[in-house]
Amino acid sequence: MHMVDFAPGTVWLVGAGPGDPELLTRKAARLIAAADVVFYDALVGAAIVDALAPAQERVSVGKRSGRHSRDQATIDAMIVAAARAGKRVVRLKGGDPAVFGRTEEELAACRAAGIRVMICPGVTAASAAAAGAGTALTLRGAARRLTLVTAHLMPGQDKGPDWAALADPETTLAIYMGRAAAASVSRGLIAAGRSPATPVLVVVNASLPGERMIRGRLSSLAFLVETVSDSEPTMLLIGEALAAPATAPDAARASRRSDDALAV
Repeated sequence: MHMVDFAPGTVWLVGAGPGDPELLTRKAARLIAAADVVFYDALVGAAIVDALAPAQERVSVGKRSGRHSRDQATIDAMIVAAARAGKRVVRLKGGDPAVFGRTEEELAACRAAGIRVMICPGVTAASAAAAGAGTALTLRGAARRLTLVTAHLMPGQDKGPDWAALADPETTLAIYMGRAAAASVSRGLIAAGRSPATPVLVVVNASLPGERMIRGRLSSLAFLVETVSDSEPTMLLIGEALAAPATAPDAARASRRSDDALAV
């Protein structure tokens, strides 16, 4: 078995996956078990935090949209201070640290302090949401691209999204933390030319016991999220690959015929 390199005074940024403890990688589980202190986000599954040993220090640095328990500079300083004290530090992040995880700031803070820092990837929420729905994020001949977007970059920011690029009909959109932006997403995509009938899948609490799937079409996206609370992690999946399972195989067969015809 490969042994994880985790010397005292070092930091690992660890992907906790979407919440289900069984979706932790084996490497992530070994790093968490070896840590002296674990700084964890609000989106880290409660069962993962509850499984920490009593002797392990656990520090919540959770951030939800608009409700930050600590600012990023404070989190950076806490990580650096723990490592300088000779502790094995795990910074546990929901999903994958490299996907909308504010990882670059923490890497930079550690490196500036001369602290060795490494990354352990995790299962990102878009993958877990599609898996829970029994569907794919791409579809040969119909959905050739996958674009990951965070709702934090939706309207209201200084720089809005490039709706024309996002409206490409061959692209599957995975919009993280998308509940509050649902109406803006629907309007922006349709105005940019995306069909109002484009399939949509709203996934709430992906991989967790309370996981919910809400299917519909782009024109009804704002309505689909009305029963979802602000506190529930919500993924919006948009595109032809998200057609209902009963019709998706037909679409796949049609795309295969189209590709075969082009290859002749």
